Amino acid sequence: MSNKLFLLFLSFLLSISINSLFAQRYGNAVGVRLGNNNLSRQFGITFQQRILDRTSLEGILQTDFARNTNLSLLLEKHKPIISKRFNYYLGAGVSFGNEESFMKNEVDKEIIQTYGNSTMGIEAIGGLEFTIANTVLSVDYKPNFNLSGREEFYRGQVGFSARTILTKSKEQKKKQRQRQKAKKRNETEPFGEKVKSIFSKK
Repeated sequence: MSNKLFLLFLSFLLSISINSLFAQRYGNAVGVRLGNNNLSRQFGITFQQRILDRTSLEGILQTDFARNTNLSLLLEKHKPIISKRFNYYLGAGVSFGNEESFMKNEVDKEIIQTYGNSTMGIEAIGGLEFTIANTVLSVDYKPNFNLSGREEFYRGQVGFSARTILTKSKEQKKKQRQRQKAKKRNETEPFGEKVKSIFSKK
């Protein structure tokens, strides 16, 4: 993604978010991600799950359908900018992959390329996301720091994601409250009543 497209997308998000009247949050969302760097363009699947207030887990599986496939698991913290519809987020996590690698041969002045390398690394992520209707749009930068399996220590990737909301935040919180009430009721219910309820179900 070029710098012009990146700035255009940010301007689009800002212009819409200023006119937003209500905030919409989500419990979990799934969609597609397009990633780009100077090595390859990748297509992927992304799933985001809120685990705490303004905190989510994201899993990203992406590939270039040739020599690079990666799985990323990230913990992300979200902060509203103008409204709860428009957030920035920062996070970090781990990555595993099957990648190509490039090694410099200083003697022969050549670059040796290998592929099929099992890699593991640490990743960070920073981005902007905008929620409209049941869709979450986001743009991010995801640097990768290699720990094993690849010659290059650092690779970065710009990504664009579009996710559809599976569960809204209100619905998720409602289910959590129901589970907490049921648990509390079971803890306070007398033993005799528990036995009676078991036999009455039969």
